[in-house]
Amino acid sequence: MPIDQNGDALVEGVSIRRLPKISLHDHLDGALRPATIVELGDAVGLDLPVADADGLGTWIGEQSDSGSLVEYLKTFDLTTAVMQTREGLTRVAREFVEDLAEDGVIYGEVRWAPEQHVGGGLSLEEAVEAVQDGIEEGEDAAERAGRDIRVGQLITAMRHTDRSLEIAKLAVAFRGRGAVGFDIAGPEDGFPPSRLRDAFEYLASEFFPTTVHAGEAAGLDSIRSALVDGRALRLGHGVRIAEDLEVVSRAGEEVLVQFGDLARWVRDREIPLELSPSSNLQTGAIERWGTELGDHPFDLLYQLGFAVTVNVDNRTMSRTSLTRELALLVETFEYDLADLEAFQLNAAAGAFLPVEEREELIELIADGFDR
Repeated sequence: MPIDQNGDALVEGVSIRRLPKISLHDHLDGALRPATIVELGDAVGLDLPVADADGLGTWIGEQSDSGSLVEYLKTFDLTTAVMQTREGLTRVAREFVEDLAEDGVIYGEVRWAPEQHVGGGLSLEEAVEAVQDGIEEGEDAAERAGRDIRVGQLITAMRHTDRSLEIAKLAVAFRGRGAVGFDIAGPEDGFPPSRLRDAFEYLASEFFPTTVHAGEAAGLDSIRSALVDGRALRLGHGVRIAEDLEVVSRAGEEVLVQFGDLARWVRDREIPLELSPSSNLQTGAIERWGTELGDHPFDLLYQLGFAVTVNVDNRTMSRTSLTRELALLVETFEYDLADLEAFQLNAAAGAFLPVEEREELIELIADGFDR
């Protein structure tokens, strides 16, 4: 499927960009416009590897396409460096929302780790307030442009530091003031959710929802810990749940699959998988199955009834958008409008919102796809 210069594509004659979409797994520090990195970098004296915006965008994409999550994460040194002031955080958050709205997203959750943005003297609370100011400015700008969007914060703790309980309390403190959920990010392998059990127990006692990065750089034990220790309501990526599936036989298009207990639990409880196709390729998350998008177990999981959702992970690093991710899946697996609608309905059902607001999203998606 050809993707035009604006990143759009057609399915059944319909613009994917114009379809209403939900974004659940989208990192703030992975979604900066290269031009913004250049401008803010100049202001703080940051030594950039490439001085112009187009060249910098290409450089970040190439560095990210290494097949290693560790190498992939190093590109964030640039983006976080320009997000250490109130002004920088507010601008990046505003542009984040504007870019989502331009891509047809009607609800999004932005995940970011406040502890990584206090190097310029901001407190954790001031950093969250700065991001919330930017989100609201972006929502207002989208409304003036005739687009409706709402974005909530997923306050994130870095799994390899010792501040998870502090960040969990920060997230709960901002409930009703922008924060809708909690996440842990950073190096997954070797840092299971069980290390942060006290934070997750606190969040559970406060009935505050969590999504946990699991099943990306580590396998089934990481997913199990996310569910048991992290009380996760969604799995950040979760692609390696497919390791708990055994294809017993194939007969034409018919595939007989045997479920492990963990996979059956995730499928039967409709725990959303925050799959990010391009990112999963870049970080080597699907290397067990291959190195091409067609090797991704996305379609297997979808056909087996898992609650799959489509996400970008890091728009800048993957040089992508939600429209582009959907177009790539259509091209690879021959999905139609009904399939794309199913992905959005899964995401709406998994959003960290009250049930009434999730039902409103579901109605908006159904109406948008009907039109």
